[in-house]
Amino acid sequence: MAIANENRAAVSGEASGAIRVEIPAVNVRTALRDAMARMRSADVPSHALSAELLLMHVLDCDRAWLYAHPEAPLDAEAVRRYFELVTQRAAGAPTQYLTGKQEFWGLEFEVTPAVLIPRPETEHIVEVAVEHLGKARTNELLRIADVGTGSGCIAVALAHEFPRAEIFATDISAAALEVAARNAARHNMAERVHFIECNLLDAFASERGTFDMIVSNPPYVSRNEEARLQREVRDHEPHAALFCGVTGTEIYAPLIDQAAGLVKPGGFLALEIGYGALDRVRSLLDEFPAWTEIRVANDLAGVPRIISARRA
Repeated sequence: MAIANENRAAVSGEASGAIRVEIPAVNVRTALRDAMARMRSADVPSHALSAELLLMHVLDCDRAWLYAHPEAPLDAEAVRRYFELVTQRAAGAPTQYLTGKQEFWGLEFEVTPAVLIPRPETEHIVEVAVEHLGKARTNELLRIADVGTGSGCIAVALAHEFPRAEIFATDISAAALEVAARNAARHNMAERVHFIECNLLDAFASERGTFDMIVSNPPYVSRNEEARLQREVRDHEPHAALFCGVTGTEIYAPLIDQAAGLVKPGGFLALEIGYGALDRVRSLLDEFPAWTEIRVANDLAGVPRIISARRA
C-alpha cells in the first residue's frame, strides 16, 4: 500500500537556525476531499463513490480501511496515480474502465473498453435461467448458449450456478472474447465455457434442438437515443454492444428465429430488453408457434427487463 513514512513534510532554509515550516502531507482524507470536489464540479454521477473506488484501487484496500485511516499519508507516486485517474474520471471515463473491474453476480470481472460494463439489471437474466432450469442445477448435463457475451459475465455466472453445464458464448468482437476468456479462466471455468467468434448463433446453424437454454443481452439502444445517453456510456462503451438500428429492436427477430431451431423442446429462451421494447419483442415471440409460456421479469425499478419463453 502506497503510504508515506511521515504525516508531515518539513521545509527549512539552509542557514543554521532557519525557521522550519511544517506542511501537511496529502493523506486519505484530503485526497478524497479534493477528488470529490473536482468530480462534483465536473458533474460526475456518484462522484463520492467514484472518488472512493479510485483511491481503493490505487491503495489496494477496501472502503472500511479508507475510513478507518483518514490521516494515513500517501506517498508522491500514489498521489500522482490517484489524481491522474480522477482527471480521467472527471473527463467522463467510467470508473470501471479505470479500475479494470466490475462485480457481477457476486463475482469480480475484468472489464476493458472492448466490452460493455456489466449492469446490475442484467443479473436478472441469470435469475430467470436459475428459475427455469433450477431443478437441473446439480443433476443434469445442460447445454446453454450466451449470445453477445461481451465480458463473459453471464456465461461465467451460469457456469457458476450450473456445475454440470457446458456454456457456449458467442460475440462478433474478437477483443471482447479475449476479455471473456480471461474472465472464465479467472473463475476456473475455462474448461466449461467455450467462446466462439460469430454473429448471433450462426456457428450452430446445423445443430438443431441441442440447447437447453439460450440467453442474450443483445445491443438494444436505438441510434435515435444516442444523444440522450450519459457521456460515460456514449463516448466510452463499445457502440457495437450498445446500438441496434433505428428502433433498437432490430436484432431480436433473427435471434428469436435462430433460437427456435436450436432450443430443445421444453427448453427456454431469455432475452434482456430495453425500455419500451416489451410490446415489440413480445409480438415477435407471438409470431412463432414454437414459443409458448411467454413471461416477463421486471428489474428492481419495476421496468420490464427480461422476456422469456418455452420451446413448445
